[in-house]
Amino acid sequence: MLSWGGIQRRYVVVILAFVSVFVCYIDRVNISVAIIPMAEELGWDYTTTGWVLSSFFVGYLLLQIVGGRLADRLGGKLVLGIGVVAWSVFTMLTPPAAWLGLTTLIICRIAMGMGEAVTFPAIFSLYTRWVPLGERSRSVGIANSGIPLGTVFALLVTPVIVIHLGWEWAFYLFGVVGLVWWVVWHFSATARPQEHPLISPEELQRIEEGGGQSGEQGATPWGKLLSCPAVWAIVVAHFCNNWTLYVLLSWLPTYVTKGLGVDYASVGLFSMIPHVASFLALNFFGTVADRMISGGMAVVTVRRIMQTIGFGGIACALFIVGTVETVWLAIAIMTVGNTLGAAVTGGFAVNHMDVAPKYAGTLMGITNTAGTIPGIIGVTITGMILEQTGSWALVFGVAGGIALFGLVFFLIFARGTEQVA
Repeated sequence: MLSWGGIQRRYVVVILAFVSVFVCYIDRVNISVAIIPMAEELGWDYTTTGWVLSSFFVGYLLLQIVGGRLADRLGGKLVLGIGVVAWSVFTMLTPPAAWLGLTTLIICRIAMGMGEAVTFPAIFSLYTRWVPLGERSRSVGIANSGIPLGTVFALLVTPVIVIHLGWEWAFYLFGVVGLVWWVVWHFSATARPQEHPLISPEELQRIEEGGGQSGEQGATPWGKLLSCPAVWAIVVAHFCNNWTLYVLLSWLPTYVTKGLGVDYASVGLFSMIPHVASFLALNFFGTVADRMISGGMAVVTVRRIMQTIGFGGIACALFIVGTVETVWLAIAIMTVGNTLGAAVTGGFAVNHMDVAPKYAGTLMGITNTAGTIPGIIGVTITGMILEQTGSWALVFGVAGGIALFGLVFFLIFARGTEQVA
């Protein structure tokens, strides 16, 4: 096992979980930039581009629940490690698949999505064992901040790689990063803190007294999970959150280039700004939520406040951004929206561990399955809307309305205590 210079072991797990999400998103987002020259070279229209972008989410949908259940039973270390290796390999296979034809490319992207599907269920399963209750919002915030940071990295670096080496190398080089991560992960983490040879007795006691789950999980109580209103509050919120997330991840570079007239070489610079704000805000709101709970505020009240800030902020930004015509104003609006939207890390995002701590990985698989559907239909519908109407305002307006619906549903049904034992 690597010593990590005396850093507490739960922090090592959180740091490496963050890095895995970072790698996950550089591999996921690079195609949203690389697909612009790919589409030109291969002769794709918006509809075909939408199918290619959305095919990843088909695979991502398939293994969410299975991945969560496996993580709860076999351990998040094993499941997350296998997932990272799998998606890294299929990332590197994307260029040859594209040359072989559209069908082969779509199959490859589906397989890559299956590898990435286990990421968040495995991390949540690890967190319920490694992270005390009073640190969970900030730990989820740290892991989730890998989403915007990986997005920014991909948006900045992919155009440089494409311009100097060709679009194929964006997939080859990014794929290698995940394999390097796995080596470090293998020699640094264990599925449970009780299994780690270097953990101190004091840290182990801190984790166990803070509510860390240590026992083996029995049969999943599917009936209780699927009939619990608090679970459905998270399911609906996850769906609505990911509609805005995936539409922006997949189409923001195209909006900046085609809708706002920014040249391709600068697309990453403009597209990254909202994601940088999101990276900073995720860590800020996660810490704030934990401090509110530590200060005595009811968990459910904290979750509702954070969800209101998050969904309310991003919805307002989406309603406005489609009506502006200048690039800097549009980016400023999306930056404010992403900053406020990051508050959901203290809302629905961590609520899995409140309502079903023993089955957090499985529950994350359930809700992320619902959250993957927008990646398929939302990304594809966006391509169709643009093909038929050319209206970016309509694209953003639909996303904003969905966010508001998710907010109302969550406020009504969310709970902050264990509902499924």
